[in-house]
Amino acid sequence: MRLILSRKGFDSTAGGCPSPIFPDGSMLSLPIPDKGSSIRYSEINWRGRNVGELVERLTKGKQRKDFRAHLDPDLRAEALPRSAGWRPTLGQIGAAQGHLQNQGVAPGDLFLFFGLFRPVDSDLRPAGPPAHVIWAWMRVDQIVAIDSEVRPHPEKWSWLERHPHLGFERSPRNVLYVAGRGSRVFDCYSSERRLTASDATRPSDWELPLGFLPRVQSPLTFHGDPKRWSPRGDRVRLRAASRGQEFVLDLDRYPEVCEWISRLGVGRFDPRIKGSA
Repeated sequence: MRLILSRKGFDSTAGGCPSPIFPDGSMLSLPIPDKGSSIRYSEINWRGRNVGELVERLTKGKQRKDFRAHLDPDLRAEALPRSAGWRPTLGQIGAAQGHLQNQGVAPGDLFLFFGLFRPVDSDLRPAGPPAHVIWAWMRVDQIVAIDSEVRPHPEKWSWLERHPHLGFERSPRNVLYVAGRGSRVFDCYSSERRLTASDATRPSDWELPLGFLPRVQSPLTFHGDPKRWSPRGDRVRLRAASRGQEFVLDLDRYPEVCEWISRLGVGRFDPRIKGSA
């Protein structure tokens, strides 16, 4: 059983600003721009609001509402009109997919999606410092290769017709991670799901449960250097890697982390039972 901390959504490079935490505590992960996507920001709905208008205001026009969006992971059924059979999905390709494959990520494993967020006021102006926050989770039910499984059977996968990864060039490392019932987007901010330490000067300075502290084998990938970790009581500080989309942890070797996962709002989480979330 593996946990994947997966970085997704707007930041200072991809999109130009953090995703917003609104005055009422609600939060929205903004999908990054993608000129090749068939989906425009103005088509995406969030709580009855047009995401294109939010993007345009938050970026002060650097991203326009008619620009195209990489809606991936695609986790909210209400974000777009859907075909029958739609399921929450994450696409991955290239080196990032190679890393997941090399780590043995398989059905039953759990993605925790995090991104860069910042509080805004009612006029969408910054109202606090940015931080890394977990905004959704997805438990893998199927892993599907686009070129060998999806493209040859369009009638079976018609609900995927607008997924951005179907517009990519052919590659054996272009795959989709598909959820069963196990998926949720968190509607509101919670300090429990904040990765950045409360006294941090940088979003990448994290505070995690002590159970994450590396042992002899299988540390959180990209974080094997002991100098990145500083134990403090029952917590541990981590200088998180600035590169890499997917950080993988083998929960069989770090079972204490499962209790933390359950506290995040991932339902009754038992790593031994597929789909228990």
